Amino acid sequence: MNILLLAPEIPDTFWSFKHALKFIRRRASTPPLGLLTVAAMLPAEWQKRLVDLNVTRLTDADLAWADYAFVGGMVVQRKSAREVIARCKAAGVPVVAGGPLFSVEHESFPEVDHFVLNEAELTLPSFLADLRNGHPRRLYSSGDHADLHQTPVPLWELVNFKHYASMGVQFSRGCPYDCEFCNVTAMLGHRPRTKTTAQMIAELDRLHELGWRGSVFFVDDNLIGNKRLLKSELLPALIVWQHRKRRMPFNSQVSMNLADDAELMRLMAAAGFDNVFVGIETPDEAALAACNKKQNLGRDLVADVKRIQRAGIEVNAGFIVGFDGDTLSTFQRQIDFIQRSGIVTAMVGMLQAPPGTRLYARMAREGRLLGDMTGDNVDGTTNLIPSMGLEMLNEHYRALLSHIYAPKQYYRRVRTFLREFKTPEVRQRVDFQRLLALGRSALRLGIIGRERFQYWRLLAWTVFVRPRLLPRAVTLAIYGYHFRRVAEHQARP
Repeated sequence: MNILLLAPEIPDTFWSFKHALKFIRRRASTPPLGLLTVAAMLPAEWQKRLVDLNVTRLTDADLAWADYAFVGGMVVQRKSAREVIARCKAAGVPVVAGGPLFSVEHESFPEVDHFVLNEAELTLPSFLADLRNGHPRRLYSSGDHADLHQTPVPLWELVNFKHYASMGVQFSRGCPYDCEFCNVTAMLGHRPRTKTTAQMIAELDRLHELGWRGSVFFVDDNLIGNKRLLKSELLPALIVWQHRKRRMPFNSQVSMNLADDAELMRLMAAAGFDNVFVGIETPDEAALAACNKKQNLGRDLVADVKRIQRAGIEVNAGFIVGFDGDTLSTFQRQIDFIQRSGIVTAMVGMLQAPPGTRLYARMAREGRLLGDMTGDNVDGTTNLIPSMGLEMLNEHYRALLSHIYAPKQYYRRVRTFLREFKTPEVRQRVDFQRLLALGRSALRLGIIGRERFQYWRLLAWTVFVRPRLLPRAVTLAIYGYHFRRVAEHQARP
């Protein structure tokens, strides 16, 4: 059996980093971890080929080779997924589809031959058994949650490392919180389920054996959902691994209560975590309470952010506008918070209602749904009618996005961050492409770009004040270029 694994293209979004990746000659941030994990679950004797449309083209020869095409993706990949499926059908290749996009919207894809939905550890074995017996069903789904102790090491052999800026691994699924707008718990449950520490070390060892020396993204929706296990087992093992394997930086997603645990921050920094994404959403306590973001209530959020930064962990954060209690003053409060906290990578989006969430159900009851969400956090769209009205939300959202990514405000925020940030214990190796990125940034940002004054001022300031952080300053300058391109394109009327 020849299996073609197809990853649809991700459009030019906030998290695609497409404009930034050009500086280091990479084509995508990370490979499709879900498809690589599914590939490892397929019979070993089957031939597998990965075509990631974010780094390469799907050829007629690929389709002629394939007995089946396995397509996986997220909502933001919907358009490309439709195009890929159409090509497969035109070539006579049966399509098997799974992943978050199809788990939510499978009824919108009548041309797909087989759906293997929810967690593949539970549904893929039944499909494979029926396929061997010659009578596979069209739909396989499960409301249960998988035992991650059974999840294999992803088949990274299918990946050409030179195309990617980072690799992804997963330690846990699920989140102990229940934010009204988030579909993580609806899909993966409240109780975090984890792999064993031995599994994680085996995955990192395999990446190292195959030659990977760059950063690794732990894709968990909330890495610290089980703090006890993290502190007692995983982080101590990662600290040992880092010293033994010549050290590579990690990043992940966490909840704001990380700031409450000095020991956890110390262990994470020592293990190599130098960057985390946190859902802050809004500094407005009433809005946080209304959306059940309990973990952020009663806090000095700016102080919490700075506490994490001083531990040697950069904070990236998500923010939302369009909550029912938001007013015109909300937009300026968001700007002020982002600038004061020194959160350089601040993803600000309009409130969205993903299917399966309590927010979606409430919007449906109130007759406020507008259709499907795009899955793009900063494209200036929403799938619900906001209480302040769409026109007002759109106008002030665009102004907010333009303001925080304008060179003057952005570079000021970088300096605010670098003043607080403790130099990480595990730092990214400066390879040849990253050395060249300095020259490319000097040309594109320091000579051609409209931010050239801010660019050179940042580099000069960093050399004299925080010289060991110069590589990070250059990286953040490049990120700013990407964010401005996205903001200018996506947030226009």
